[in-house]
Amino acid sequence: MKAFAWSALLAAFAAFGASAREFNQVDPFTFDPKDTDLVAARWIHGIGCPPGDAGCPTGDRSDKDNAGLLLVKTGATANDAAAGAELKNVSGITLTELGYDIRSGSHCGAGAPRFNVVTTDNVTHFVGCASPPPAVMARSAGWMRLRWLPAEAFPPIASPVKSISIVFDEGQDVPGDGSGSAILDNVDVNGKIVGR
Repeated sequence: MKAFAWSALLAAFAAFGASAREFNQVDPFTFDPKDTDLVAARWIHGIGCPPGDAGCPTGDRSDKDNAGLLLVKTGATANDAAAGAELKNVSGITLTELGYDIRSGSHCGAGAPRFNVVTTDNVTHFVGCASPPPAVMARSAGWMRLRWLPAEAFPPIASPVKSISIVFDEGQDVPGDGSGSAILDNVDVNGKIVGR
């Protein structure tokens, strides 16, 4: 009986540890080694996808401030600087889905905003906003919901995850919108959606 109780207790601790490590946070960062002050990354209240919008029908219900993740790179792409965000508590997961909601007018290129997924075999995989095929799950005048499968990454993802980040390093000189900025919300890892 004691052996059964002990194994049940260990199983409970293991389950608690697994749930405590579930994806739950998106932390903005900037990479600016030359101190150019030409990049910014932060959650800003009031610019996120409004609840019930057709472009993002479901979102992070705990985000009462309707925050959106602003990523900016002013100037040229050649500037050695980037804005981004680190996804927390993803180490060890098996990836089944990645995505985010992106606001209309945002830059959406093959290289930015992109997911950089490092797997446990130390391979870096890329999934850009315009990576084919961008699976548009929902769309409205203001927002678009994008989702990708691990097989759609370059190279395809087959190993467990070590880390995931979102990187924005394309500037205002990239053909297309020329905005050098993107607003994201509702970052999705395996169906778990996190806003601020």
